[in-house]
Amino acid sequence: MSEITRRKFLGQTALAALAAGTIQTPFIRVARAGEPGANDKIRLGLIGCGGQGQVDLKCFFGNPEIDCAVIADVDDAHLAKGIELCADNNRPKPDTVKDFRRVLDRKDVDVVLIATPDHWHALPMVMAAQAGKDIYVEKPLAKTIDEGRAMLTAAQKYNRVVQMGSQWRSAPHIIEAAEIIKSGKLGKVSLARAWAFLDWLPSIGHVANGPVPAGVDYDLWLGPAPLHAFNQNRFHFNFRWFWDYAGGLMTDWGVHLLNMVSMGLPPENPKSVTAAGGKFILDDDSETPDSLVTVYDYASCQVIWEHRAGLNNGLNNRSWGVEWHGTEGNIILNDAGFELVTEPKKANIPSQKKKGQGDPRPAHVRNFLDCCKSRQQPALNLEIGHRVSTLAHLGNIAYRTGHKIVWDDVAEKVVGDHAADKLVSVKYRKPWHLPYLRRG
Repeated sequence: MSEITRRKFLGQTALAALAAGTIQTPFIRVARAGEPGANDKIRLGLIGCGGQGQVDLKCFFGNPEIDCAVIADVDDAHLAKGIELCADNNRPKPDTVKDFRRVLDRKDVDVVLIATPDHWHALPMVMAAQAGKDIYVEKPLAKTIDEGRAMLTAAQKYNRVVQMGSQWRSAPHIIEAAEIIKSGKLGKVSLARAWAFLDWLPSIGHVANGPVPAGVDYDLWLGPAPLHAFNQNRFHFNFRWFWDYAGGLMTDWGVHLLNMVSMGLPPENPKSVTAAGGKFILDDDSETPDSLVTVYDYASCQVIWEHRAGLNNGLNNRSWGVEWHGTEGNIILNDAGFELVTEPKKANIPSQKKKGQGDPRPAHVRNFLDCCKSRQQPALNLEIGHRVSTLAHLGNIAYRTGHKIVWDDVAEKVVGDHAADKLVSVKYRKPWHLPYLRRG
């Protein structure tokens, strides 16, 4: 028997009952041309309505079949923004809750969008899979490698469609550049680079601990993270710069760009990782490095990641980008497009340029929604999402320990280094517990 979705089953059951005269309905909406019918609607539950959640929600609203049934956030101010965003996009007013579990309890929620701080990615995603929801989860996949593995295990166990929100996987010019490389036209690729020089990233300064803002459930915001007095510098957007909640620019921008790099390389994992850097530019409360160089040694090539805060003049006169070095030429790429530069002594492939086609996020979301209907896995499915997030985590582990990381990609363990291997997993604050977490 072919698979029947919950919505289709319920719809058929209701129609049969209606025909039999056993139930009554006050209103049946007739779909207008070009408008999804009532049974075509996809009901979204949003978990995390801060800046990224609002951007993602607006993007989902670019698809007419999307309604938002409920928004969960620990901050009343974010909930108010979510209600406003629904109204601005001509959607019904959503219910609002602070506890994400109330979203997962809802039988009318088909898809869950998770745009929380990184330390809150894994548990809602695993519980959403257990509740039978499909999931769009922001990058990085999780705060640690072991959490990512738990998420992948849950997605596979419950046969869920899950997309990680690194939208560049759906950018046409990046796909085209990757296909050129994989076709062999660029020759043997021995080196790939990715860099982010971000002059928009300011110092967060030094801020003393203070009272929890009105309307915020701070204990729930901390969740599985270690208990810490409230500090505005560790909260909302700035959570990125503290190890308790995230991994700095390495897991913020690094996941995006290492994702792009991996599109042109074989699907393999590095044998070893080294990293060096520090806080050379910013004098503030942040813990993660503002300057970092990470080298990944693969069986067939090297990958180099570099980031710098407070600077804009990056490699190849681009503040950020990706470059693959092949024996027949180089491809240099960012959001503006790509450029193929021929190796001067070879000249076997013509130089060319290709412009970018704007924000790829709408296509990335559309791909996810189409897969929710087809039950195919999306462009940035969880296996790929876990692999590219793992690359960023390994860079941070190498930096934090100061050790060369020898990586066993089958066991997902650091070989011969207990201190480094300990950072592969995480210990949750009680009473929180992550199902399928191997260690911690």
